[in-house]
Amino acid sequence: HLSFFSGFGPFRQYLVNSSWEAVKELSKRGLGKNIDLHILQLPVVYQKAKEQVFKIWTTLQPLLTVHVGLASSSKAIIILEQCGKNKGYQEMDACGFHPEGGCCMLDGPEKIESTINVKTLWKNISVEGIDIIFSRDAGRYICDYTYYASLYYGNGRAVLIHVPPLSQSVTADFLGKALQTIILQIFKQCGEE
Repeated sequence: HLSFFSGFGPFRQYLVNSSWEAVKELSKRGLGKNIDLHILQLPVVYQKAKEQVFKIWTTLQPLLTVHVGLASSSKAIIILEQCGKNKGYQEMDACGFHPEGGCCMLDGPEKIESTINVKTLWKNISVEGIDIIFSRDAGRYICDYTYYASLYYGNGRAVLIHVPPLSQSVTADFLGKALQTIILQIFKQCGEE
């Protein structure tokens, strides 16, 4: 089973992006011998991130793609996102651009839901030392844009997990462990379905 994981590169004041650090830690830990895990750092640039996501789905055709993003507003919360939105991308990316018309896919639906039941996942999971919340609004920036593109190209077989910035209590190692717990639960859900 091939699974694909992405985190994001530096942007604004975040010279070290916790999403990428968490994905690297997850990669070190692994997900068991049946899971072939590929990772990639995406740039905080709309067009480039979308091109990479397209490439992932067309060349690797993973069973599941998990995008990990940085929720700069959250202190010690992991946010599980259920759906990606197509429009409303007005905020400038790391290169000073935003998509034409604030739209991800001109022919795409307003929103796309993940085939993973994120609400059920959220109800059945706990990670010691951090709160996990469920969300239906991923924030209309590169994370949400990338998630939507991935849901679009992957027929809903994607998940977006927002992690907090790194701190003394929230280390990369801690986030890697938390991701491992969450993703193993996702695979369990997929197996049951």
